[in-house]
This record gives sequence, structure tokens and C-alpha cells, in this order.
Amino acid sequence: MRDVSQWRQVQNELVAVNLMLEQSFTDTLEGWAKALELRDYETHGHTQRVAETTVQLALEVGFCLEEVLNVRHGALLHDIGKMAISDTILLKPGPLDETEWEIMRRHPAYAEQLLRQIDYLRPAIPIPYCHHEKWDGSGYPRGLKGEQIPLEARIFAVIDVYDALRSSRPYRPEPWSEERTLEYIHKQAGTHFDPDVVRVFLKMKNFG
Repeated sequence: MRDVSQWRQVQNELVAVNLMLEQSFTDTLEGWAKALELRDYETHGHTQRVAETTVQLALEVGFCLEEVLNVRHGALLHDIGKMAISDTILLKPGPLDETEWEIMRRHPAYAEQLLRQIDYLRPAIPIPYCHHEKWDGSGYPRGLKGEQIPLEARIFAVIDVYDALRSSRPYRPEPWSEERTLEYIHKQAGTHFDPDVVRVFLKMKNFG
């Protein structure tokens, strides 16, 4: 009986250590996200909000808890590639010209290059790499279309646009209303967004 009791104690201690390591790792990712927001204060709080709502929508879509952990990591790191974009472009007060947009559109590829070197973060790559792809194939960086786009990136794309429209920006001081934002997302189903993901999101928001 002593051996069984000792083994259970060891198991409990290992579980506690793993939970502590996971929390420390998540804290590190959140620190990276906050560091990026310090460069672009206009997006302050955006990363935490979209991470929380993306997890909620992923659960509604049917992701398991283990998958949701990678989804949250990806959401926290969705703009990590912007670390490689110069301040003159990232913080430019006016509209970007075509050359600047070409550079800005590289940030998902920069994110993929960074994260693929970290074994533990490879499952989180789809959101940082693919969240600017569009259902109709008009997005970037690879022009993926429909179900070629990873599901977690299709989920995040809806949340990312929703939060951006509901927030103040230098180019749009007044955030959109909830109703106007949800109506826009509904209209973009089948072009920008996966229609099935939009349907679940609008149901989650009790819209329509």
C-alpha cells in the first residue's frame, strides 16, 4: 500500500509541475503579445480579447480542450510577425502605399518562420500564418481558398475583424455598434469568412 500511495503522490506532483510549466509558458506568450502592443498602443487589449473570444468560438465549433490550447497560443501570437516590420510602416499615421503594403503583408510569413523553429509552438502556426487568408481566395500571404485555410484560422479571422470594428482606431475614432458589426460579418460570409463559422458565431452572439 505504501508503494501505491507513494506512486500516487509522485503522479500528483508531476501533474502540478506540468500545470505550473504550462502557466509559465502561457505567461511568456502573453508577455510577447503585450510587447508587440507596446509598439502599437492603438491595439491595446486587442490580443487578450481576441484570444478569449476565439477560444469560446472554437469550443462552440467543436474543438477539444487540447486543440483549444493551441488555438489560444495562436491567437495570442497572431501578429507576432509584425515584430519584423519597421516602425515607419507599422506606426505610419496615414494610409500605406503599395510598396509599404507589400512589406506589411509579409508579417504572416515572418510569423511562420519564427514559430516553426519552436517545437512546442508549431501547432499554433495556422492562426499567425493564415488569419489574413479569405474564404474566396483573395487574402494573403498564399491566396488560400475555402477549406484550404486551416479551420482555426477561419475561426480567428471572424473574431479578429469583429474586435477591430468594435474598437477605436486612428482611422476610425468611433467603434461600430454591435448590430452594425454583426451585420457586416453576416454579409461577408462566403467571401471573407467561412459561412459555417459565421453561422456559429452569430448564434453565439444571439444575432438573427
